[in-house]
This record gives sequence, C-alpha cells and structure tokens, in this order.
Amino acid sequence: MPKRYEGMAYWEIVSRQMSIVSKGQQEKLKDSKITVIGCGGIGGAAIEMLARMGVGHLKIVDKDSFDVSNINRQLMSSFYSVGKSKTHITQETIQSINPFIHVESFEGELNESNVEKIIKGSDLVIDALDNLVSRIILNRQARKLKIPFIHGAIHGTMGQLCVFNNETPSYEELFKLPSQNKELTPTIIEEVLKLSQDIPPVLGPVPNIVGCLQSSEAFKIITGKGKVILAPKVLNFDLMRGEPFSVIEL
Repeated sequence: MPKRYEGMAYWEIVSRQMSIVSKGQQEKLKDSKITVIGCGGIGGAAIEMLARMGVGHLKIVDKDSFDVSNINRQLMSSFYSVGKSKTHITQETIQSINPFIHVESFEGELNESNVEKIIKGSDLVIDALDNLVSRIILNRQARKLKIPFIHGAIHGTMGQLCVFNNETPSYEELFKLPSQNKELTPTIIEEVLKLSQDIPPVLGPVPNIVGCLQSSEAFKIITGKGKVILAPKVLNFDLMRGEPFSVIEL
C-alpha cells in the first residue's frame, strides 16, 4: 500500500470507535507500547483486541507451540498452527489484521534474569500467564519499573481480573501468597507451585472474555477514559450463574 494511504487506512480501521474516543485519545493508543506475556487463551484474545483498537506497538511473549488441545479456546490456534510457535503464529495473524501495528516477539520463558529487559519501556503489561511463579516475577518487576500490571486468570467457567500499580496492594499481597516479601528460593517456589499443581479445566469462552476485559482495561489506562478496576477490587465472573459478573473488594 502506498505510504500516503497508510495513515488513512489506520483511521478507517478505528473509525467505529471514534465517537467513543477523541482523536487525541486514539493517538495515545497509536503511540502506546503494551507487552502481553502469554499468547494462549487469555493472551490471544487480549492481543487481537488491542490490535483491532489501534494500539501501535505490541510486544508478545510465549515459550510454547500450539497443540490440538488448545483449539477449544485459543483464538490464534488451528490445525494449521499445531506444532508451530505461538509467538510466530500470533505475530503473523495480528499483522494480517492490522498491518500498521509494530509487533515485537520474544520466544522463551519469562524469568528473573530476563523480565526487566522484556518489559522495560512498556506503558503497561498484561498478565496472560498460566503459572503463579512467572506471574509473581512479572508483578514484582512491573512494580519496580512502575508499570501498570493487568492481571487475568481463569478456572473452568470462572474468570477474574484486576489492575495493579504502585498505589495498590501487590499481586502477592492481595492474594496472600506464601512468597510475599520473600526471595524466590527453591523452597518458596515449591510452596507456590503447590497452590496450582493441576491443569485447570476451561470452557472456551472464558479466557477470551478475560482477554477482552484486559484489553478494555488497557484502553482505559492509556486513554484516561473510564474507571479502572484497581486492586483490591477484583472483577469475578462465573458463566454458569444467571448474573455472572460482580466486582468485589478483597
């Protein structure tokens, strides 16, 4: 596409939301950099919605490849993608949806030695992780760098979401984890891992709802529009209930 048309096409992509945001607010989305840790069920939905909303720079992180069991819930997965890198497939898909977005990918596991390099310079980070230890490492570094942290998690037909920053309790404090205020020694890591040893069941829509909600929290943080669900408030839902959504304070 000729360069002179690229700007026009970007604004056409986001045209249906321009009665909700000002041009200045949309420019903030266009200029933002968001890091999403995890490209599975939660992360795939969050990444896709951020791209469709016109976020300008996404950094995506995952260590895994797709398998057949991912197909019931992970939007980036298909039989075509089985055995292929989640970050590679996600980057390819997102750039086909919105070619004006810059997508940076990191294929590997987030850990204490690389977390600062991965998230430094981000306007916010989205937690689409499936294990507590990595989530603890991510939240600690986000607080250190004063980067807002959007948490999401699922189990079965249930999901939860909240936002942490340097004025809220930490993730470990809010959920009373045994690692709070402690070094992540092998003993502490073992204690944390005992809290989530089983592979959780999951109904397909659940992680996608969480990812979409995370993208809407990111929208609110970047644009300054709307009220963010800040910890200790937590949005919970159970799709099997007649009134599935509630916001509680822990």
